[in-house]
Amino acid sequence: MIEITTTRHNPLIDPSLHIWGWEIPVYLFLGGMVAGMMLISGYFMFSGRYKETNCSCYYLPIMSFILLSLGMFALFLDLEHKFYVWRLYTTFQITSPMSWGSWILILVYPILFANMLMRPHRLLLEKIPHVKKWHEYLHAHPLLIRNLGVVTMFFGAAIGLYTGVLLSSLGARPLWSSSILWMLFLVSGLSGAAAFVHVIAKNVYERELLAKADNGFLILELFIIAVFLIGLSSNSDVHAKAVDLLLIGKFASIFWVFVIGMGIVIPLFIQLLAVNHKIRHTPIAPLMVIIGGLILRFVIVAAGQYSHWYALTN
Repeated sequence: MIEITTTRHNPLIDPSLHIWGWEIPVYLFLGGMVAGMMLISGYFMFSGRYKETNCSCYYLPIMSFILLSLGMFALFLDLEHKFYVWRLYTTFQITSPMSWGSWILILVYPILFANMLMRPHRLLLEKIPHVKKWHEYLHAHPLLIRNLGVVTMFFGAAIGLYTGVLLSSLGARPLWSSSILWMLFLVSGLSGAAAFVHVIAKNVYERELLAKADNGFLILELFIIAVFLIGLSSNSDVHAKAVDLLLIGKFASIFWVFVIGMGIVIPLFIQLLAVNHKIRHTPIAPLMVIIGGLILRFVIVAAGQYSHWYALTN
């Protein structure tokens, strides 16, 4: 599913031939965004912010539902044997990251649906009695909402973790052979989600809170990227050459300008000024964070495909 080279374009025959697909980076990006949004929404539910009528936890589930569906559609487009995808759900392989991810993604849907029922559409309340009963039962039992928030955070973290593990489990690609790739994708997803909610949140307190949180996520992301690069550089010669693709090689300009500069450093500087009330909050910085997160996935996926053992040892 992730390997998108074909027999006709086999890198072992000709290392210069590669097919760069957009589906997997988009899926990883949307999955990371959904993971971050579920963590934020779940936290607001757990902390009692759902009592605020304009809490973002009321509209984040439907947005997560849509983005996750778009991400899974992108993943479906990448499949070579699309009509056999149902076979993933006839078994569970405990050692397979793909098997874990497939089941996690399916289980997330009923959780998001349960979240949406905290404030369902008026038409659903009027036409479907069970929806009205669930809605009333939820708000009559605050502990249930808190527990639902915990479950939402757990599965949000699971999605974010899975998007990184999916790549790092493929040992044939030296650039992806890092035990902290999952952490990079999880924190990047949290940062993108915090930036997104910072822009769309109707609650002033939430906007300020998420701007501050995003600053922390961006600083942490810089640290994780540094550890990711240093860890691979200090490994074998093949891994060091793989890292050079990002630092000084084929993907260096995109990595330094769009991922580090535009996606992290510049928005971090702008948002630090904003949260300290030196300048007004602007959607420009969050938009840069979101675009930078998308480009990060494209760069990691593309450079990882290029960094196979044959190309780097010959």
